[in-house]
Formats: sequence, structure tokens, C-alpha cells
Amino acid sequence: MLYRLSNLFVKTLREDPSDAEVDSHRLLVRAGYIRRAGPGVFTWLPLGLAVKNRIEQIVREEMNAAGAQEVFFPALLPKEPYEATGRWDEYGDNIFRLKDRKDADYLLAPTHEEVFTLLVKDLYSSYKELPLSIYQIQNKYRDEARPRAGLLRGREFVMKDAYSFDVTDEGLEASYQAQRAAYEKIFTRLGLEYVIVKADAGAMGGSKSEEFLNPSPIGEDTFVRSKGGFAANVEAVQTQVPPHGEVSASPALQIADTPNTPTIETLVDLFNARTDLQRKDRTWTAADTLKNVVFKVISPTGERSLLAVGVPGDREVDLKRLEAAIHPLEAEILSDEDFLKNPELVKGYIGPTILGEKSASGIRYLVDPRVVNGSLWISGANESGKHAYNLMMGRDFFADGTIEAADVRDGDACPTCNTGVLRAQRGIEIGHIFQLGRKYAQALELSVLDEQGKRVTPTMGSYGIGVSRLVAVVAEQSHDEKGLIWPREIAPADVHLVVAGKDEEIFVAADALSEQLERVGIEILIDDRRGVSVGVKFNDAELVGIPSTIVVGKKLDTSEIEVKNRRTSEVTVVSINDIDKLRDLILNA
Repeated sequence: MLYRLSNLFVKTLREDPSDAEVDSHRLLVRAGYIRRAGPGVFTWLPLGLAVKNRIEQIVREEMNAAGAQEVFFPALLPKEPYEATGRWDEYGDNIFRLKDRKDADYLLAPTHEEVFTLLVKDLYSSYKELPLSIYQIQNKYRDEARPRAGLLRGREFVMKDAYSFDVTDEGLEASYQAQRAAYEKIFTRLGLEYVIVKADAGAMGGSKSEEFLNPSPIGEDTFVRSKGGFAANVEAVQTQVPPHGEVSASPALQIADTPNTPTIETLVDLFNARTDLQRKDRTWTAADTLKNVVFKVISPTGERSLLAVGVPGDREVDLKRLEAAIHPLEAEILSDEDFLKNPELVKGYIGPTILGEKSASGIRYLVDPRVVNGSLWISGANESGKHAYNLMMGRDFFADGTIEAADVRDGDACPTCNTGVLRAQRGIEIGHIFQLGRKYAQALELSVLDEQGKRVTPTMGSYGIGVSRLVAVVAEQSHDEKGLIWPREIAPADVHLVVAGKDEEIFVAADALSEQLERVGIEILIDDRRGVSVGVKFNDAELVGIPSTIVVGKKLDTSEIEVKNRRTSEVTVVSINDIDKLRDLILNA
């Protein structure tokens, strides 16, 4: 492959695009790999398409090596399969819906579990035909409310989704591990740092789920890990439950006047300052208080209700953890107008005694797992300027259940390590694998005959990689202040050949060298533009980020050229006639 910048459909930019928030978006647009077509929608230009195609090829090779077979589904799909699994409603506003001329409902697929399942149902009927793993690389569509960060969070994106079908749970585990191993090989070949973390299954469902995250300060996922080997997305972290106390009649619940305490901090300060409220054993802390936050929860069909969540006062309610726990419901914090409609809720002083489905308010009340029977709390007294203390769970108030909604923090105790602590990081999701079980097979009535001739429901796995997102993730991980630095295996070419001069003999020599390198399997991007300064050509070479740069210029009088390694900046002077050495330098960059 030989690209010529003199006629290549590309234009580099000196300035950053105004809407770019992250380095990958900024550099991919400036270097001429992608262009914005609309909010969260991008056009792939020749160089960008080459990188994406190379990533797809790596994915294909490892999927095929793991025993999966490639298929290809339409992106435009009918409503009925998604209605059968409940996801037509569960997805809510997150999917693009449309009608055909006959008024039939369709969607642009965000994921393809349903149609994969129906295809297997159509073609297979016996246990002898399983196990089966099939995959596709296809465009997906999600109506992101706030598309951002270029390719990292778009409305249209390319995804590899694979599905396994097994008769037994043991078979599913084997298929799952095969896909897991393939993912590790893919990300290793791409040169990406990754962490495998326990994850919440969310809308997909299933008994087991893991995410592959690329650690990055711009990541939208927060994960935690410990030195003991525990690693999990914060949505999947389970809180260590303290021992239950004895539910007794003493010390008795009391009400205190607490004026001018708009925050947990001011409330704790007041309790520690007043002699009638001080503890004898230690000072009060924010962890002794119980914060009750009321949310509007909205179903995919638009139905609304109230949900109260109780967490220790030293914690905040993490909206992502909350919504993961109540999926498919979405949550919104109450507005001032909502408080006016619910006068029993005194803003800033909401206490647990009026909460719960059996209480006067009837508001469902879920508490953090740390709020155990026999535990004592300071909390609102449901009256402005007043708080209750010695408020005992299981005696003075009751909850409708527990919920994992409090934020997970750096330094929290590891849920599986006796002495370890968690360290928090941000990460970009690059892959997600699920043991779906029989949810979709049952909903769509997929069954096969077992060895005894009885109908059984196969168990499924689902495995996704964001292919177009990987282009951005590699760019985020591999760049400097001058531009992109592609790993050679996915770069749009092996070498960027710069014609550094105006004399015709330099152009002729560069063309001849290109032909020789092509014959030994080297892919070339040659900057043969006339009337463009050498400085601009060098800047573009660093911006575009191909692993090696060859400069054919003033040293040509002595048959010498320069080879520069883009990653290390090391420059080697080589004879233009030593094709073998040139090839080795390029392929080892």
C-alpha cells in the first residue's frame, strides 16, 4: 500500500477543533483521521479508516482463533424481539426508534442479543450442534443525551459483539474463559494497558460480568482495586456489613434543637460543641449521622414515584451506583417544586421515621448496608431546626431493604481482603463480557433436544468490544505534545517518507525508494507535496504519528537518508541502497 499526500483525501489542521474535550478527539481531527458529521457522529477519512480496519483485523484474528465464526446482522431491526425481552421499554430514550411506511416500529440496534438468539433458534435444534460462538463487527446506535469526547462517547459506533450458546453451565464457563483469553490477546497486541474488573451486569442481566478498563484520568468509569487482587467497577462493589447490634429500649431516642445546621459538618460541630449533646467515649463524626436523600425514580414508560435512600453522613449517594441498583429505573434529585408538593418532607431535616412503605408518607426507603439493626444515628427530626439522636435502626425506624448506592472511596476496606484497602482510579471501558444465562433464550423460546430427547434451554454468553472506541483509546494512551504515536501493528502505514527538498532528483529518488520498500512488504505514506515547506512536512509527520519517518533530502549527495523513530526520537543515518537495514529499522520501530 502506498499513500501519496499529494492526492490523499486528507487535510491536517494547525488549530484544535473548538468542540474537542480530550486529546484523542483533538489529535484525530487535526491529523485528518476523522471529521465531525453531527453530534456524536463522525466520518472516517482514509487514514482513520485504515487504523480502524487494522484493529478490526486483530479482533477477527483472535475471535477466529478462539473458535468463533463471523456473521453480519442488519442495524435496522423490528420491535418485536426487543419487546419480547422487555428491552424495548427498558432502553427508554436511549435508542433510536422509527416507523416504516406501514407504521411498523423499528429501532437502530444498540446491541443484538435478541436477533442472535432468534438466528440460532431458526437454524439449530439439537445439543449436538452446540457449543456455538458467533460474532459480528457492526455499527451500533445509542441516543446519547450528551455525546462527548469524540469517538469515546458517540451516537454511532463500531462494535464487535460475540455470543456463545451452550447446553450446560459448565459449557458456558468454558466459552466465557475462551472469550476472556481472546480479549487479553487483543488488548496486548494493541499495546493497551488494561485492568479486568468485576462489573455490574446492568441491562444485559446474567450471573457474571467483567469489564476490561484502560486506566485513564479522562475515563467515565471509576474502579477500585487492592493489593490483594480485588478489582471491581464501583457499581459492583459490595459494602462490608458491620455486626448487628442489640435492639433495645436504651438509650432512648431524643430530639435536639439544632438551628443553623445546613450541612452535616455544621451539625457534627454543634453536637461536639454542646455539653448536653457530647459523647463520653469520643467525639461525634459525620459517619454517626444518617443522611436521607429522596429521589424521583422514572420508569422507561415514564411512570414516576419517590424513593428515599439512607446513607451514612460521611458518604454521598453515587447516582451511577444508585441507577445500577434500581435499573431500569432512572433517578433524579428532588427539586424545590417537588418539596412543595410533598410537605411532609422538610428539606434538610428529613428523618427516617416518616419513611418506608408502611409509614405515613408511603415513600419506599432503602438504606446502606452499614445501617444495620441496633445501630444508632443522628438524623433529621422532620421539623426545621431539629434533629433526632440515639435513633436506633430496628426500634425507632425501619427500612424496606438495603441498597448499594453510597460512594466508594479511596482507602475503603477491601470487601474480599481482611486487611487490604481499595485504591480508586478512572478508566475507559474497552471491553465487557457477560454470562447471560438463559434470560434471552427463555424469552425468545430457544430450546434444543438434549441427549435424552428432552427440550432444554441453552445458556448464553455475550462479549463486546468497542472497535471505534479503541481507535480513540490507543490515541489517548499513545501521543505526545507534537501528535499521535501509533503502534506499528495498527498504524495506517509502516513509514512516513518525507521528501525534504525542491530538486527533482530528490523526488525521483524518493519515488524509487518507495517502490523498493513496497516490494519488501513495507506500507508507505509519502509526503510528495510540492510547494510545501520542509517544516510543515515535518510537523505533519509528527502529528500523523506513523511509527517511522524517512527523510530523503540534503544527505542524498552521499546516498544517505535519515530514519527517525517516532516513539523514541532516535535518528539513524542509513544508505538509501541498504533496503534490508531500512526494512529492519522500520519493522522494529
